[in-house]
Amino acid sequence: MKAYLRRLYKDGVRGEVLISFGIVINVLMAYIAHLLGLPIYLDTIGTVFIAALGGLFPGIVTAVATNLLCSVFNPEAIFFSIINVFIACYTVFITGRSSFRKKLTVAGFILVTGLVSGGVSAFIQLNVIDHMQNKAMADIVETFTLLSGHITYTILSIILNIFDKALSTGAALLIISILPETTKNRIKNLGLKQKLLSDDDLKLIKKRGGEAHTSVRTRMSLVLVGISVSLVIIMGTICVQLYFNYVKEERRQVAQSAVRFAAQVVNGNRIDEYLRNGFQSPGYTETRQTLEHIRESALGVKYLYILKVERDGCYFVFDLDSEDAEAYLPGEKAELEEAFLPYLDDLLAGRAIEPIESDDLSGWVLTVYEPVRNDRGETVAYAGADVSLEYTAAYINSFIVKVVFIMAGFFVFVIAFGIWITGVYTAFPIGSITSCVDRFAKSGDDQEVLDDNVRKIRALGIQTGDEIERLYQAICKMTLQQAEQVREIRHYTDSTSKMQDGLIITMADMVESRDSDTGAHVQKTAAYVKIIAEGLKKKGYYAEKITDKYIADCVRSAPLHDVGKINIPDNVLNKPGKLTDEEFAIMKTHASAGRKIIEKAISTVHGESYLKEARNMAGYHHERWDGKGYPENLHGEVIPLSARIMAVADVFDALTSPRVYKPAFPLDKALSIIKEGAGSQFDPKCVEVFMENLTEVKVILKKYNNQDV
Repeated sequence: MKAYLRRLYKDGVRGEVLISFGIVINVLMAYIAHLLGLPIYLDTIGTVFIAALGGLFPGIVTAVATNLLCSVFNPEAIFFSIINVFIACYTVFITGRSSFRKKLTVAGFILVTGLVSGGVSAFIQLNVIDHMQNKAMADIVETFTLLSGHITYTILSIILNIFDKALSTGAALLIISILPETTKNRIKNLGLKQKLLSDDDLKLIKKRGGEAHTSVRTRMSLVLVGISVSLVIIMGTICVQLYFNYVKEERRQVAQSAVRFAAQVVNGNRIDEYLRNGFQSPGYTETRQTLEHIRESALGVKYLYILKVERDGCYFVFDLDSEDAEAYLPGEKAELEEAFLPYLDDLLAGRAIEPIESDDLSGWVLTVYEPVRNDRGETVAYAGADVSLEYTAAYINSFIVKVVFIMAGFFVFVIAFGIWITGVYTAFPIGSITSCVDRFAKSGDDQEVLDDNVRKIRALGIQTGDEIERLYQAICKMTLQQAEQVREIRHYTDSTSKMQDGLIITMADMVESRDSDTGAHVQKTAAYVKIIAEGLKKKGYYAEKITDKYIADCVRSAPLHDVGKINIPDNVLNKPGKLTDEEFAIMKTHASAGRKIIEKAISTVHGESYLKEARNMAGYHHERWDGKGYPENLHGEVIPLSARIMAVADVFDALTSPRVYKPAFPLDKALSIIKEGAGSQFDPKCVEVFMENLTEVKVILKKYNNQDV
């Protein structure tokens, strides 16, 4: 069986086929239960299965179609569609909050659906269709009479429904466990006018809809429900009123015919004799029997009588027995009801009157009178017929209740269909577009992320055939063009950046060409700066400061750290021996001069960030951690971080490179000096990461100094 179902639900199976499969399971199992006379129904297996996977609308379609088809062999099944619809809605509610993977969730689901189904089913059978649908259950109720029949039947109905829902839920979960994931996904995305959505996509769309003040789906659902309920109430009220008036008019015409016939049957010449002698009068009994036949033939006529109206009251000539009241005896007097007082003069004068609607001693009735005349044409009595409007109203109320239960499932189906259409053609497409556009907007200037989001937007494949699709196509075009514009801007930016870097290197080379001792100094210090900055980031030091962009700015700025030497005279800059105090004072001015040169450049280019770090490096790379440096005697973290990094790089390169006044120090000696300076001359963290990355440092030394390291 499992292998068969797997073949049946292969990847190519459409969601519509699975819904049909769910309906067939429901109808088939319900037919078997009906055929065997079982006290359970088994008609919700497919409903739970489809609703758990496909959501509200497919579940309700399965539920309504099931009861509609079951009414072929069980006409009363149509009344119970609301129960099947409830199970579909509750299944969607449960799966939306958790899933059927937890045993406690399944047990709670079975208990709730069993209680509701059993209670509603008992109510429908006892109050709507007025009989117990299942013979086996009816026999059990007759056997156990400890409680009233209704209470016993309700309790029994709940117990059996819990058992029924346990079997149905178990079977549904078994089918779900057999289905391949691809087929489950097809059911979830039934009817979508775009690519299949994953669970994460659906959750994101629902989340974004919840973030809105009122989502499109919620607004359309409220509008649809409001319109539907309003139409049902208005049309229902109008239809009931029209039907009631029609029935009342029909009953009036029947009563009118009955009293006319009765007035012709009664001998007007003998009215007084009938009043005096009653049953003893010749022909009285035969006339009464004829009147009874007339009443029985007149549909809706509750009372039929002959009476004589006097000013002090009504005197009955004939009053037929009824189930609700004893008949008046011949000649017996009754008070004239209040509704007839306005017509007393007409009645005393023997004139015909219009039908009277009243709610007095006889209840809510429509009374029709017809004059009974003697041979001289004089009105001697009236033939009266009462049509019970209470019975008509009760019949209409019963009819309305039955229609409500029949139409309840279809009403929910219509609402669910509207919600589903809104989701398929509006909410899901707009939600998908919103999610993709939001991701696109957050892509920044990362070209790879931009291109990836453009591909995701174009992969949605929305095909609603309306304005939503046109909007989608416009957004696809716009995002593609924007990504291309960013690509072009990046190309221009890269070109500009390369030009700027070239200018920086040129300026640095101009300075370096004046200094006979600084061969490849700018290249090496830039490389050391990169090693130290990346090491700090890897260790998590100064995390709030060091970013990829900051590192790039420092590396680009490093060649300008000695730009101030352009102002130093050649005799001082290239002196082979030790500088005098006056000469050293002149040499120290290169830091302040470099800072001023770059500040002027910053004011020209509106403060490019990498030039700010170049200014810091140029102005403060000779400051010391202990505050004994120059030009401003800054100390500790008051010294800009880029300058502290450059300080280590600059001194190390000076130690390991030959100068006119000294040879290059051995690597071990240079490293020893750097380590000794940690915490006094240098930032200890910068020294720490520099020493931890000696392998990379040695590569730079070998490349530029050609040292055997």
